[in-house]
Amino acid sequence: MSSSHAEAIRDTLPLKDSTTVFVVDDDPAFRKSLRWLIESVDLNVETYASAIEFLENFDANTPGCAVLDVRMPGMSGVELQEQLRNDGSDIPVIAVTAFGDVQTAVRAMKGGATDFLEKPISDQVLLDHIQRAIVDDLENHRSRVKDNEVTERVESLTQREREVMDRVILGLSSKEIAQELGISFKTIESHRAKIMKKMGATSVPHLIRMNPA
Repeated sequence: MSSSHAEAIRDTLPLKDSTTVFVVDDDPAFRKSLRWLIESVDLNVETYASAIEFLENFDANTPGCAVLDVRMPGMSGVELQEQLRNDGSDIPVIAVTAFGDVQTAVRAMKGGATDFLEKPISDQVLLDHIQRAIVDDLENHRSRVKDNEVTERVESLTQREREVMDRVILGLSSKEIAQELGISFKTIESHRAKIMKKMGATSVPHLIRMNPA
């Protein structure tokens, strides 16, 4: 396992309690082998024998990654990947196969797979790919959480406060905003103070970096 990947994960979120590696493969021996390998580095893992079984149990809010067998009876790994994207999930996908072909690889990568690996796969290589995928998803998850928090804060503003905030972000002074909205300078200053408190912003540059507009 790459130490830099492990350090990146430790710096993001508590790994054991917050992430899961989802393995979907119709080969029971491969599932058992991957479960042992992934658990050996202290990662949560869930294994499924089919795409349908996985979809019935998958929680899109769980950070992690998915290791999908390209060729499976019924819904293939590539079709499962496409279904996940259609459902709005952006979980990183590592596509694996014992029968690699260019057309399937291209389809998987165009569908958003982060990697396309051919069996047999080196344990270290697979772990490195899983580690990278988890780091990416943790960072994306943290970004989504932050965006949701900003959205909730914006929604807590009154209509007038939103009007004032939009103009503050554009760089207008309180005097200019007061003239534009036809209200007093003192009222604008009161609105600005409430906006900064509700948004949790320590300064105007901080408010702008939050990009709530």
